[in-house]
Amino acid sequence: MSTPTNGNGRLDGAVVAVAGAAGPAGRATLLRLAEAGATVVASDADAARLAEAVDAARYAHGGATVTGDTVDLLDLEATRRWVDRTEKEFGRIDGLVHLVGGWRGSASFAETDLADWELLEKLLIRTVQHTSLAFEPALQRSGNGRFLLISAAGASKPTAGNAAYAASKAAAEAWTLALADSFRKAAGEDAPSAAAAILIVKALVHDAMRAERPNAKFAGFTDVKDLAEAIVGVWEKPAQEVNGTRLWLTPQA
Repeated sequence: MSTPTNGNGRLDGAVVAVAGAAGPAGRATLLRLAEAGATVVASDADAARLAEAVDAARYAHGGATVTGDTVDLLDLEATRRWVDRTEKEFGRIDGLVHLVGGWRGSASFAETDLADWELLEKLLIRTVQHTSLAFEPALQRSGNGRFLLISAAGASKPTAGNAAYAASKAAAEAWTLALADSFRKAAGEDAPSAAAAILIVKALVHDAMRAERPNAKFAGFTDVKDLAEAIVGVWEKPAQEVNGTRLWLTPQA
């Protein structure tokens, strides 16, 4: 199978799952994927916020298929059941966008609380492990599958108070690059038909943040709408070109 695209940001016929879909980045991504013609399958731990995000995407793009499901991504078998349900219902899966986030930090390195690591390891690493393991076979079958991790510049240049967060993000990046190598090896002598890539931001900004802090510059921040545009754009490039790469949406650290 191959994902229909027409070079104009269209994903007609594609089925794309979004993990961590209820936040501002998730909402923007659901909207942009629906606009591009994709069937969007969203998940989040917060059922109420997820329902609002799904309804907003459906309302903005009448006729778009956008569904929501509360999935425990810390449970590998539950994640696999989500994949199975999605592929059974829609016949294919062409992407997983990993937006599950969380941040904990401290004033200094010495004040790092290892409880922060325990939380971030689950949110930022374990969910990547489970989604990648669960979605990898379906993305291979797609013919144009994409696994996209949203990461942070701090993973490459950690600061003293961000040890747990930066280490978690770095581990998630390494895991994603291992998935990319799996796609490369599965193709043998041919170009890979699926790709795993990392989109890197310094931090994200959205309209509500600007409204709350009208004088803030948010230097180097990436607007969630621009992130969503970059996500859709990854399907416009051949899998071989994006597999195992980091796409910087902020100046490179």
